[in-house]
Amino acid sequence: MSDQLLDGPHGPLRVRVYEPEKPAGPGLVWAHGGGFAAGELEMPEADWVARSFADRGIVVVSVDYSLAPFPRTWAAAAGAPERAGVHYPVASDELEAAFRWAVDSGLARGPWSIGGASAGGNLATGAALRLSHGSGPVPALAVLAYPTLHAVQDTPDAALRAALDADPEADTFGPEPVRVMYENYLGGPVDDADVYAVPGTASVDDLSRFPATIMINDEVDELRVSAEAFGASLRSAGVALDISTEPGTRHGHLNRPEHAAATASIDRFAARILATSPENKEQP
Repeated sequence: MSDQLLDGPHGPLRVRVYEPEKPAGPGLVWAHGGGFAAGELEMPEADWVARSFADRGIVVVSVDYSLAPFPRTWAAAAGAPERAGVHYPVASDELEAAFRWAVDSGLARGPWSIGGASAGGNLATGAALRLSHGSGPVPALAVLAYPTLHAVQDTPDAALRAALDADPEADTFGPEPVRVMYENYLGGPVDDADVYAVPGTASVDDLSRFPATIMINDEVDELRVSAEAFGASLRSAGVALDISTEPGTRHGHLNRPEHAAATASIDRFAARILATSPENKEQP
């Protein structure tokens, strides 16, 4: 493991590189979650995830992207001070820059995938979409763990609503908290956001060159509504999609590596990443 300081699009950008003892070929650029305003490279969703992928032969570049301000309401709830920060498109641009750097780095034979968890899944999706609209390089695969992709998401179906009602501690991502989270990230109204900030709004035409995608969602998590809606858009656009729900999980299960569900998800993600390399046996 080593830290490197890149010449990022908005100033210095730190990335943490995890190189396996026995490289299998592919690489992954990864972004942790934290509502765009929290999280760091030492949290399990960053460090444990990256180490787990490296243990399976995948080179990982974990991105220490710039955070949005830590809101007053969050600070009060956490007993922490408010913190200044940046707004979109800084973190999104940094994910794209880290991916471009990784592809040219020589760290892995490739191909390279891009992914993230929760808000990091949003950043990875937005960067992949932007790359697909330009001259590339386009990621081989988008690797998304319980992503948030809509600032305004639909109402959960009856089964999910009942599960949330039965587990109030998991019921944290209703319409108002999600809207506030996005407005804090954007620094303005959600209606003014472009498709790279809120990639769940992408049209079929927007998604025509989007990479193949594997997505694993949490079972008792209202953000699953956003993720599944984006999955439907990917299918309509003809994008190869492997989407599933990890049973018995609340939002953020990769931050709880002591639970079997975290390792199960890593295993499925890793198998699909490894299958992107022509040197590895293709997976179904």
